[in-house]
Amino acid sequence: MNKKLSAIVLAATTVISGVLAGCSGTQSESSAPTPSTTQPSASTPAGKTTVQFWHSLGGKNGEYISAMIKRFNDTHDNIEVVGTFQGSYDETVTKLQQSIAAKTAPDITMLERAYVQMFAEAEVLEDLTPFMAKTNTSKDDFPEGLMGHSVFNDKIVSLPLNRSTPIMHINKTMLDEKGLAIPTTWEELKKVSEALVVKENGEVKRYGLSMPYDTWYPIAMISQAGGKFFNDDATSIGYEKGEGVKAFQYLKDLQSTGALYYPPAQDSGNIVNQMFTSEKIGIMFQSTGVMGSVKSNAKFDYVTAFLPKDVAFATPTGGANIAMLTDSTKKDAAWEFINWVNTDPQGGQQFILDSGYLPFTKKMVESEPIKELWAKDPNRKVAYDQLQYAVDTNKDVAWPQIMQEFFKAIQAIMYDNKPIQPALDTFKKEAERLLSE
Repeated sequence: MNKKLSAIVLAATTVISGVLAGCSGTQSESSAPTPSTTQPSASTPAGKTTVQFWHSLGGKNGEYISAMIKRFNDTHDNIEVVGTFQGSYDETVTKLQQSIAAKTAPDITMLERAYVQMFAEAEVLEDLTPFMAKTNTSKDDFPEGLMGHSVFNDKIVSLPLNRSTPIMHINKTMLDEKGLAIPTTWEELKKVSEALVVKENGEVKRYGLSMPYDTWYPIAMISQAGGKFFNDDATSIGYEKGEGVKAFQYLKDLQSTGALYYPPAQDSGNIVNQMFTSEKIGIMFQSTGVMGSVKSNAKFDYVTAFLPKDVAFATPTGGANIAMLTDSTKKDAAWEFINWVNTDPQGGQQFILDSGYLPFTKKMVESEPIKELWAKDPNRKVAYDQLQYAVDTNKDVAWPQIMQEFFKAIQAIMYDNKPIQPALDTFKKEAERLLSE
């Protein structure tokens, strides 16, 4: 392990507090820290293998993953999986850093997909390829759009678990009242968003479009404009032809007319969700993960659609993968659980049906329960279909630090009305410095 990666991953004093507080649509994924620890039963027989599994899901999703773990334990006499909620994604990363340094790491862990590379290059994640070969599974069993953070240095070091993408959530009743079609392009989105604006005495009472304060959506739009977040060599940014300026100028133009409501940074996801369900905005860019709550609270015809394209459709992915720690002494038992999650209908498939995350194996997609769900609720299928346009161009071991710098650029442009190009130039300089270290 080189010194740079050792310092980044293993230093117990490293704290990445708040880095992913809003990233990847995670605002609601761990926001209700109800205890979600599955303890081994008091009657655990001697010799039964106990597998420690750390995760980052609280609230209802925490209940769903605990239920999944219980189903495994109830059907496996020789293994007991102990699932422990460790806080948000970034809190889990910090605890993993400490536990790896102290040689007390769990056997398997949930890991936000943008952090996988950092741990993989530190060589603390087990190569799952040999285990997959023994159970006749391969990376081809998983949707390609969800595998962008699984393979590093020709090793499969993580597999998809609770994965999501941003999509467009639409109040179709509002559009129908104006005779508007669901937008598929930036130009159409601009017209629709502006047409939905309602002003009274010069004050905006209803906005056309909103989205949480997050890096997800600008990255999506840079890709839609034809750019990449990092260049192919990961030495600089990848939107030198003006795609970054184009994306932010589009947002600022909408903001200036009242067509775009850009929320406060604090609790932005919940603010946008509430405004959407209370019909103060007609369209929102948001994670797939909010569909359940939106559907239960919406009093209108609620539909979802792909994020609109500029020169191309494109979407980043989000959520977390599952990984095995190299130091685990219970790898066979840990893999038995991971493989069960991937292949047993009572494993990950039921968790997906319960939670609303994306089906993460092709077998799940082809299953009757998923097909029936999609037929009953077509909104749930949109995000999976959009995976054909999935792009993850922000991959680098330095991404967590670079993301903080990108947030500064977003703040300068969207909140402080600073000129776009200078703000992005400042970000580029900082990104190049971090990429070169």
